[in-house]
Amino acid sequence: MDNFLIFGGTTEGRVLAEYCDKNGIYCTVSVATEYGAELLPKSDYVKIETGRKDCGEISDFIVLGKFSAVFDAAHPYAEELRKNIVKACGDTKTAYYRVIREPSPICKEALYFDTAAMAAEYACKVGGRIFIATGSKELPLFMKSGLPERCVVRVLPDEAILKQCRDAGFSRIISGKGPFSFEENVKDFEGCGYVITKESGSTGGFEEKRRAAAAVGAKLLIIKRPSESGMTLSEAEKLISVKM
Repeated sequence: MDNFLIFGGTTEGRVLAEYCDKNGIYCTVSVATEYGAELLPKSDYVKIETGRKDCGEISDFIVLGKFSAVFDAAHPYAEELRKNIVKACGDTKTAYYRVIREPSPICKEALYFDTAAMAAEYACKVGGRIFIATGSKELPLFMKSGLPERCVVRVLPDEAILKQCRDAGFSRIISGKGPFSFEENVKDFEGCGYVITKESGSTGGFEEKRRAAAAVGAKLLIIKRPSESGMTLSEAEKLISVKM
């Protein structure tokens, strides 16, 4: 019987795990954090592996688990992780499938940036309060002189992340677990002239953020999603069924 490894921590990863659970298919889901693990089904068919891994550790894990295929449903912006997964699959001669997120519609009223660094540079040049909804990974880019004092950041309720924010000089910190509703976003964005976010798609709550920014009169600064190819979630489910 085939055993699949899924890299998750996303809605797509959770849905694939739920599909395996529902259809009696054994899989292991690798997530970086305990929060990612909390979202997954508790099932005899779904084993959860928690913690970040480098390329060598991923290779060792694939060999140890004797996985017949790897489904990469990690976050669209997790580029370093993706490179490590691809290399590990190549080194172990394991089938690799990228599960891509549906794209967001173009937001004509927003400004788009190729990188988070470019969005941070723009933020330094404008006045007013800025809401950062990119997650904690990009926060070091916003630690420039004077910027933390006029930023609001929203991050996971993890003490290490919260300490990182405080140590960097951010005093306006909101902690919570997304995706967030339109109403939650409106409350959080109130008083901000700009909202910096990623092109996270419908499963990442992008539309709710777009509508909320418009409701409070804030300008959206969007970090473009990295270009990639792969299969949709429904195509991944069909492939898993065929392989079984």
